[in-house]
Formats: sequence, structure tokens, C-alpha cells
Amino acid sequence: MVNSVSGFSKFTKAEKIDWLISNHFLNNAKAKANLERYWNANEGLQKLHDEFTENTISNFYLPFGIAPNFLINDKIHVIPMTIEESSVIAAASNAAKFWMQRGGFKAEVLSTTKVGQVHFMFHGNSSEIDAIFNEIKPQFFEQTKAITKNMDARGGGILDIELVNKTAKISGYYQLQVTFDTMDAMGANFINSCLEQIATTFKTCSDDIQVVMSILSNYVPNCVVRAEVSCKVEDLAVDASISGREFADTFIQAVRIAEVEPYRAVTHNKGIMNGVDAVVLATGNDFRAVEAGVHAYAARGGSYSSLSHASIENGVFKFWIELPLALGTVGGLTGLHPMVKTALELLGNPSAKELMEIVAVAGLAQNFAALKSLTTTGIQQGHMKMHLFNILNQFEATESEKVILVAHFKTNTVTHSAVVEAIENLRA
Repeated sequence: MVNSVSGFSKFTKAEKIDWLISNHFLNNAKAKANLERYWNANEGLQKLHDEFTENTISNFYLPFGIAPNFLINDKIHVIPMTIEESSVIAAASNAAKFWMQRGGFKAEVLSTTKVGQVHFMFHGNSSEIDAIFNEIKPQFFEQTKAITKNMDARGGGILDIELVNKTAKISGYYQLQVTFDTMDAMGANFINSCLEQIATTFKTCSDDIQVVMSILSNYVPNCVVRAEVSCKVEDLAVDASISGREFADTFIQAVRIAEVEPYRAVTHNKGIMNGVDAVVLATGNDFRAVEAGVHAYAARGGSYSSLSHASIENGVFKFWIELPLALGTVGGLTGLHPMVKTALELLGNPSAKELMEIVAVAGLAQNFAALKSLTTTGIQQGHMKMHLFNILNQFEATESEKVILVAHFKTNTVTHSAVVEAIENLRA
């Protein structure tokens, strides 16, 4: 039976671990050793990590890899990627190399507007709330000046405030929809602070205004970046087994299937997010917010669909993506986490707009690599070869065994059962 605990957050880290070991683990010594061996030997660095979030008892490491040779807007980038899934970085790197020889990636930020909302109830006449809003709107800007001062100086701030009538959906439901430009910051704390001040000001106007909540939205359909690649169709020929035209036609059909079939679109877009999330995480941004916003964007037409698109026009193949990305290069973990600082320096300390372009390109590259494999050799051939080491490590293969087995699977198909059989034969 699991024991409950009170005051856990006030325990020291050692006390938290001792309580967990006593109440939740059968092998106490092994569990404690596992938690402690992932502490950082540098006490200052460990303390920094402890303070990122609550009730920290250890660290959870993910691989920090790089994908080189990305030619983006005529500039070479080495892209940092934090991800545990095998073959993702290899696939992105292969796509980068493929397109470097064909002009590289082009990327452009289309818009950078973000949204926050004050949700409130008002059961009076709609013309009455319209009049109240129009009268007090200038005060919203005035009352938030102390919060927006620094952002205003950088060229951002509150762009507009609108009253939105949602009574057709819920009786008495209205919004104040506030649009922002937060420049190089992701801006969540800034937006929420502005919204709460606006709500405070608004509540003083009438006893009939009931503010329910004030919060930013992670749906950012007007904070969008576009990335694309293009080349002559004949330049898509990768070997003598398939012509450029055959490759392009099959590739476009695969994209069209993802545009109309939600079951395929989810997996298709998951592959895009393999690239997107890896860079977002490496640069200290909120991948959960990005995921939520991107998938909402994929369903904005009423049915979940592909985020990428492809076409052939006048003999030119084009493959592109448009993604809503609210990213930051200042604030949050960007100035605290040492590896985030390293990742941003690796990228040349980009602005938020430049980071949006890089992240979108990573997603497009990942999607291209996946579709290229799916429509030619099949996805498992490359993926399972990359997954081989995971299986070998699972069976605690020695270094000498790995050398023999890697050589064996250069000419044999990698499957879990085939690797197990090969290990057993080798050890026998």
C-alpha cells in the first residue's frame, strides 16, 4: 500500500529521496544509486537544475546531437537537436545534404502576432458592453504602460484589443482578444501580466462583468513561418532505379494522402515534429506549446490534415511547409541553461524570427527524408539500422560483439528477432 505524504515540497532533496526509497522501491540501494548517479558533479550547476522546477530529485538526460550542412537562405547552419529517437538526426542530415546540392532551403517569417484573451461573462444588452468597452479601451493601454515599457522600446508590445461576442456559443460569454508582438521573447509571462492588468481595469467598469480567466493562447495562426525547397524534376533522380519524374509523382501522391486522410496525417505530422521538437527543446523553448499550436493549425480547416505540401509546376518540383511557431531567444531557459546557451551560440545567436526559420526547415527536412524513404526503400530499412545499437545495448552486447554484429547487419535486414537470433548464435 502506497503511503501518502504531507509537506513533501518542504523536504530537502535528500529527505525526498529517502522517503521515495522507503515507500516506492523494492531494491532500495539500486534505486538510490540510479537517482544519484545522474546528479551533476558540479554543485552549482546541479543547484541551477534543481531550481528549474519543483521537487527535483535527479536529472533526466536526453542526447544532444547535431545535424550539419543545412543551407538556409544561402547560409550554412549546424542545427542542434535534442531527441532520443534513433534515425531522426541521420535523416535530417541526409535531407540537408540532398538539398544543399539543389539550392538549399528557403525560409521566410510571414507574421509574428500572438494572442491573449480575457474571458468574461456579461448578461446585459450587447450594446451596453460595446459602449463600456469603447469608453475604457484607452485605459487598457494606459494601465499597462509600466509592463510594456521595455517591450515597447524594442518595437513590440500590445498591438490591439478587441471585444469579441461569443454569446452564440455560451450564453453571456465574451472575450477581450489582445494581440501582441513580443519580439525575441516567447513572451508568455509578459502577455499574461498584461492580460491580468487589463482584466483588473475592466472589472472596475461594471459589477455585471464577471472575469473568468486571463491567459495567453498557444494557438498562434498569425505567428507563421514558411520553409520550402525546389528544383527541376529531373534533378530529383537519386540513382538509376527511379527517374526524377517517378520520384516526384510518387512523393506528391504521398503528401496528398496525408492532406486528405487524418490517420496518415497524424503520423506524417509526427515526423515533422520529430525535427521541430528536437530543435525547440535544444534551444530551451516550450515544445508542448508548439505541439499544441501546430496540431490545432493542422485542423483549422475542420479536418486534421498535412502540414506540408508539394507540387510540380513548369517542370519544377516544390515542397513546402507553413508552421505557427511562437519561439524566443531571450528570457526563460535561454539565459539559464548552459546547453541552451551552447545551442543558440551554435546557431549564431539567432533572433526569434531566424530561429523560427531554422525550426521550420528542420521539420521540412525531416518530413522530406521520411517521405523519400517511405516511397522508395521503405521506412524500416534505414530506421532499424539506426535502431540496431539500442537493441544491442538492451542485450548488454560487448564492444567486440557490436563490431561483429554491425558488420553482419550491413548485408542483412535488421529486425528485433533477427538481432536476438544473431546475438544468441554469436554467444553460442
